[in-house]
Amino acid sequence: MFSGIVEALGTVVELRDEPPGCWLIVREPKIAATTRVADSISVNGCCLTVVDRQGDTFAFQAGPETLQRTNLGDLKPGSPVNLERALAIGDRLGGHFVSGHIDGVGTLLQRDDSGEWSTFWFSVSRELAVHMVPKGSITVDGVSLTVVASEQERFSIALIPYTLEVTTLGPLQVGGRVNLETDLLAKYVQRLVESKEWDGGKELEMKA
Repeated sequence: MFSGIVEALGTVVELRDEPPGCWLIVREPKIAATTRVADSISVNGCCLTVVDRQGDTFAFQAGPETLQRTNLGDLKPGSPVNLERALAIGDRLGGHFVSGHIDGVGTLLQRDDSGEWSTFWFSVSRELAVHMVPKGSITVDGVSLTVVASEQERFSIALIPYTLEVTTLGPLQVGGRVNLETDLLAKYVQRLVESKEWDGGKELEMKA
């Protein structure tokens, strides 16, 4: 479990083929210093397991499903990535509860810069749009953010100068792809509503 508060920007050192997946090797000295094999780390919002650590680098194995459903397949040596270690009991929760399980990929449709501040509009599938509401939480490339406007196939977020400076969102340009994880509670609410229609609601009525 994560909070969506990015701890550091790492750099992709190598993508090593391991069919049908690959090894993803990242360099970030601060994270590496406290990382052990089997630890969970959020990489651009995607929860991955550390399988090796050497000096200031650590490695993950990414399977075909992960590469297909996230933007990790777009990475190359030199690409920056947002990093966050898993929450520890007693940590402050500065963002919101983030599972690290990516729901889909969005594309930056529009970027409106006003001085050092920015508003981004991203595409989103209608399947995920039902989980979003204005002032609700959304995770974009592992960054916990607040939805400003929510429409059927797009949503907007407002970014402060600090977030633009310390995450991968700062240099993101129109057409760039990002990993999206919608609010965990919204998913459970949707499932509860859907379940009332199972078998015409008869099973739930019997249990009630």
